Amino acid sequence: MSDDNNTHSRLLELDAAINVVLGLALLAFPRTTVGFFGLPPIDTTFYLTILGAVLTGVGLALWMERRSAGGLGIPGAIAINLLGGGTVLAWLLVDPFELPWRGYVTLWVVAVAVLGTALLELLVLLRGREG
Repeated sequence: MSDDNNTHSRLLELDAAINVVLGLALLAFPRTTVGFFGLPPIDTTFYLTILGAVLTGVGLALWMERRSAGGLGIPGAIAINLLGGGTVLAWLLVDPFELPWRGYVTLWVVAVAVLGTALLELLVLLRGREG
């Protein structure tokens, strides 16, 4: 396996692990997960469990495609991360809710980590196209 493929595979594994862990936490313990991270209170767990299912599915798709040349791959991971991280960042900048400090810290860490992962994936992708 070439160094670029190995790097792509490792990035997809990391991305998959983050999605699956958060997705399963939201699926299994939606209210506890929200409370733990200090996120806005919820009236229903419906949307959280849907989000958990989507994140878990995305994570599993990334895991399955980590060694494949086609499918979701790095471009798909970049799109997911840019949209997800960008949405969280936009939400933080608009700030429609009053959150406890740990909620803001959690969301900033998530936004920076997800957008940072997208940037790293984009750099690896562009480097691979140059060589």
